[in-house]
Amino acid sequence: QVRLVESGGGLVEAGGSRRLSCVASGNIDSIYDWSWYRQGPGNQRELVAEIVSDGNYYYRDSVKGRFTVSRDIAKNTAYLQMNSLKPEDTAVYLCKAFIGIIAHWGQGTQVTVSS
Repeated sequence: QVRLVESGGGLVEAGGSRRLSCVASGNIDSIYDWSWYRQGPGNQRELVAEIVSDGNYYYRDSVKGRFTVSRDIAKNTAYLQMNSLKPEDTAVYLCKAFIGIIAHWGQGTQVTVSS
């Protein structure tokens, strides 16, 4: 049974920072491909950032220069450092990891940015 658990969400003022973590547990080997998604109120789920097996990154335009995705392969953990947060970043943030060919999702962590 594979389980992904996000943490680090909360209430933050505009301009502030939060660091999200996503830890994978269960019968797994190393995870190389991690993705962070978010779903704001009334919005569709959108890809925020990801890091893939060859170390390449992707960031959606609205977070470039503010968010940084990273991973600790030994700990099966991914991080999303979020700086200069804006009210429009308010959302539930979810992580996704490919283990083999199967995508696993966490339950999400709420980030609320006040203006």
